[in-house]
Amino acid sequence: MTRTVFLVLVGNRLESASRVQQILTGWGCMIKTRLGLHDGVLEGCTESGLIVLEVVGEEEKKAELERKLGVVPGVTAKRVDLTLP
Repeated sequence: MTRTVFLVLVGNRLESASRVQQILTGWGCMIKTRLGLHDGVLEGCTESGLIVLEVVGEEEKKAELERKLGVVPGVTAKRVDLTLP
């Protein structure tokens, strides 16, 4: 069994977040789990955030999602494939 997880670090959320959201919406059928984290307390929202995605589907589509996220300015996306022996 293999699970694929993406770690997406979004810098400058004010400029990048809407583009990232648009991409994730377009690829939503592949996203099994999504968790968004940022240090936000009332007026003290940070400029960066972390999104953790568990994705399913074809390898080619996973690679394309990683590529699309990676070309957004201020965004770093890393794919991790976890396999049980």
